[in-house]
Parts: sequence; structure tokens; C-alpha cells
Amino acid sequence: MFDRISMGWRLGMTAFGVLRTDKKLLVFPLLSAVCCLIVMISFAAPIVLSERFRDLIDKKQGLDDAVWYVLLFAFYFVNYFVIVFFNSALVSCALARFNGMEPTLADGFSAAGRRLPQILGWSLVSATVGVLLKVIEDRSEKVGQIVAGLLGMAWGIMTYFVVPVLVVEKVGPIEAVKRSCSIMKKAWGESLVANFGAGLLVFLMFLAALIPAILGALIGGPALIAGILVTVVLMLLVSLISSALNTIIVTALYQYAAYEKAPDAFDVDLLNGAFARK
Repeated sequence: MFDRISMGWRLGMTAFGVLRTDKKLLVFPLLSAVCCLIVMISFAAPIVLSERFRDLIDKKQGLDDAVWYVLLFAFYFVNYFVIVFFNSALVSCALARFNGMEPTLADGFSAAGRRLPQILGWSLVSATVGVLLKVIEDRSEKVGQIVAGLLGMAWGIMTYFVVPVLVVEKVGPIEAVKRSCSIMKKAWGESLVANFGAGLLVFLMFLAALIPAILGALIGGPALIAGILVTVVLMLLVSLISSALNTIIVTALYQYAAYEKAPDAFDVDLLNGAFARK
């Protein structure tokens, strides 16, 4: 276990090195977060401002279940589209960077744009699965939550490599899921365990981001407000870094697992250690 955590830490540090070399990659998760916020507001505002808002939070008087799930599906679809589009752009740039090229933001957006049919198809599948899991969860609160959680975990493992597959292999959503599963079977990972090590790096960053708020609290007065503001900004930055690191690591593991070709920035033994090959 400690070896896996150590390997995950090294993966995280290597990915962080890639991100430090090409800081503009942070633009993709930043734009994704902003667009997701806009999507959330665009769906929430009409509900909050409507006279039926109280009905929406009271299930006994709320919208018909079918209408509610249609709205939920629409929200999931748009949200997934935004996330997958920007992740696809980041994956494209990361792959180019891995193979010695100097990608631009325009290159990433262009690559994602060329995959619009695949991204739309995958957003449709993801939204459908999301709504089905929500239905299961709503049907029986405790048991439903457990079942939905287990199914959601299984779905996450099955689709671990879907976005890189969509970008590189230009296949549809169903084929992308099959391909993602086949890669996992071929090189079944303790990559999920390894991600704990990478997550430790992000956790330490979050702890460091708390320092200004703690110092502000110790000093008191205006320093407290300033410290809290700095901490909030730093935590937002760490969230962006975390998202970018995760995508970079998944992309590196995909390239090695699918083609047995290590990215320039990653050690072959390090990537090989992320998988327990049969």
C-alpha cells in the first residue's frame, strides 16, 4: 500500500511538473468551472424567481416526477457537455505536450471542436446514467443511496479512460465505454489506489492554502478578512490544479496502457507500476 501511495505521489509530482511547464493548461478547468456556474445559474434562476419555488422544495406539492426528471436530465446533459468539452481540450493539449509538441489553447479548442459529435453523444449517455442513478436513489432513500453509490462507483471505473478514448480514437460513446473497459482489463489498475497518492499532494496544497486565514485569525482585525480572502483565492486555485492534475494523470496512464508508450515527462517504470498487468 505504501509503495502504491509513493508511486501515486510521484505520478502527481510528475503531472504537476507538466502543469508547471505549461501553466496555460489551467485555463481549461477555469473556463469549465465558470461555464458550469453559468449553467447552474441559468437553470436555478428561473426556478428561484418563479412563484412555484416553494412547491419545488416541497415534494408533496412539487413538480410531477416526470417533469422534474426531464429538467434534471437537461441540466446533467448541459453540465456534462461543458465538462467533457474542456476536458477533451485539455487531454488533447496534454497528449501533444507528452509527445514533444508545444500546443496552444487554440489547438485544444480546435481538437475538442472536432470531437463535438462524440462529446454530445457521451454527454447524452452520461446524463441518462445520472438520471437513472438519481431515480434509484429516490425510490428508496437508504438502500437506494447505497445501490446508486455502488453503481456510480462501477460506472466511474468502467468509464475511467473514456475522454482520452473519445479524443484519440474518435469513437462513439458506447464504443468508448467498451474500449475503456478493455484497457482496464488489459492493464487493470491500482491506478485508483495510486490516485490516493496524487490526492495527498492536493490535500497538502489545501492545507497550505489555509495558512493565510489562520494567520489572519491570530492577528485579528482587518488581517482576518484579508487572510480569509487570500485563502479563498488559493483554495480556488488548488481546485483548478487538482482538476488539471487528474486529467493529466489519466491521459498519461491512457497513453501508456493503450499503446505502451510512456509520455516524455513520465518514467516508464513509474507508469508500469500503476498497473497490475496480467
